[in-house]
Amino acid sequence: MGAARAVLEKATMMLLTSSKTCLRHPDCHSAKQNRAGVFAQMRRALDMVHQIVTNGGMSSDSLSPTVNGDSGIGLATSQPTASRVLKDFDDLCELTRITMVGPSTQEKLNSALDLIIESSQDFTDSAYTSHENRERILDLCDQLRIQLNNLIKIGASLDQKENASSSQELETAILKTIEASKVLHKQLQDTTMDQASELFKVNEDHDLLKGLKIHGLAGSPDKVDELSVKFREHSEQLEEVCKLLRHIANTGPLIITAEHNESVIHVTCPLLLNAAQTFAQYPGSRIAEGNLDVFAKAWEGQINELSILVKEVNDVCQGKMEKHVYQSLPRPGKHGTMVKSLRPVKLDAEEQAKIAKLGLEMKLITSEMDAETDKWEEADNDIVKRAKNMSSMAFSMYLFTRGEGPLKTTQDLFTQAKYFADEGNKLYKTVKEFAERVPASGHKEELVVHLDRIPVFCQQLLKTLRAPTFGKAATFNKVDSAIQETKNLMNAVAKVVTTSFICATKYNIDCRSTSVQSYKWRGSSQRLDNQANGGTDAGSESGGSSTTTTAPPSLQNSYIEGLYRSSSLNKPLSTIGLLDS
Repeated sequence: MGAARAVLEKATMMLLTSSKTCLRHPDCHSAKQNRAGVFAQMRRALDMVHQIVTNGGMSSDSLSPTVNGDSGIGLATSQPTASRVLKDFDDLCELTRITMVGPSTQEKLNSALDLIIESSQDFTDSAYTSHENRERILDLCDQLRIQLNNLIKIGASLDQKENASSSQELETAILKTIEASKVLHKQLQDTTMDQASELFKVNEDHDLLKGLKIHGLAGSPDKVDELSVKFREHSEQLEEVCKLLRHIANTGPLIITAEHNESVIHVTCPLLLNAAQTFAQYPGSRIAEGNLDVFAKAWEGQINELSILVKEVNDVCQGKMEKHVYQSLPRPGKHGTMVKSLRPVKLDAEEQAKIAKLGLEMKLITSEMDAETDKWEEADNDIVKRAKNMSSMAFSMYLFTRGEGPLKTTQDLFTQAKYFADEGNKLYKTVKEFAERVPASGHKEELVVHLDRIPVFCQQLLKTLRAPTFGKAATFNKVDSAIQETKNLMNAVAKVVTTSFICATKYNIDCRSTSVQSYKWRGSSQRLDNQANGGTDAGSESGGSSTTTTAPPSLQNSYIEGLYRSSSLNKPLSTIGLLDS
């Protein structure tokens, strides 16, 4: 939405001057192309706004690895960024401490490595990457493959021995593999910054724009054409830098900004050259000259935005940007609660490790349950819908333990846990109705046993959330307990889903229903787009107050539309801001 708005704002003046030029010189082909390009840019931006407002964003079918035509809007691309695939790879390596290195894990690790090598090809294939950097990247990719093969070899030998715990040898292999991944990541960052620094060091934009104006004023279309070739080459180099910046950007906003810069530069270049060609054909036209000035200023503004982006990405890569500190709600001055200021307090190493371990265990259960729900073939299966919704919520809580995802405060975590417990009760009712249709058998008894545990865990989780919190220790204990109870409930849900699938398959029971609103699925390993449940539930109870607080609008949207799963999972939860006690 922000990218579309920026395009419309900048295109307004372009449309005015290009239309004036076209009216003054109706026989000029370049003037017509200039105006048509601006119209196309604005039309696609408006289409984007309409699609976002009506559909809530781009669907998976609309994903494109290229710019959205001439709109200047970069769409979500099907190719993941290098930072993302490297973080996914690191996360898989860390999971081997729990899952060990079985055949399925080996396949996932090799697939992740293939994605890393594929994304690094954008760096090695770039014509503007130095020979030294290209050779260094290729060498580091080989080193990463060697370390991964060693990890798989050690893990496979332990798996064959049926050793349940990870040995020191496996731990060393994991650390070496992750270190090789980080070294490669650093090299990709350095390569991008080398290209960017060389680009801005020359300051070629100023000379090219000045030359276009001089030759246009002199009425030399041939000279403008010659200079246009150099300008296009320069534009391609700028786009290449944007492409690499997108790869190394670690945050969603920076990735979107890089895509937007690349697409705007791609679109503005031919429009600017058309304006210069028109001015060269009519050097005495003040309207044509003013039109060229407008496009030149738009280009200069975009270059300034790119330079800011380079600095921001570089700061993030070097860890200079101010890190987000989690803050507990209620905040001072809101809800009439208290006036004390927030005091961020760091968790000690033991507390961080405990929270991270719980989160990792919960993610493992989430992955196992996703695998179970993927076995169901019915598109309108109530049990699967509820289970996947709970899986998505649990995953967002796992991201919180890593300092990622939509949950930014401890109160957000507690609110999410409240919705999670409510969804668990709904799943219990759904499966209860299903169990009544299962014939008496051992499978039914097993299903009932697992099912009866769900409301117990739901009540335990809700009881934990009602506990008052004052000070750092109490808040940490509440977070710890909430994640532990969520993990227990998720484990029970996974067993219920597995047993339900066995019963449905063995006794040929149809679990589909028309009473529940529809969900849209995008494949077994992709995001859940939940458009039905959880958006109107009451908020959670906070602290020691008896006041019922509804979830913030941003959180309500997350529950209604589904909490999207992020793959940037490598940032540990280092701080939780607490109220002064």
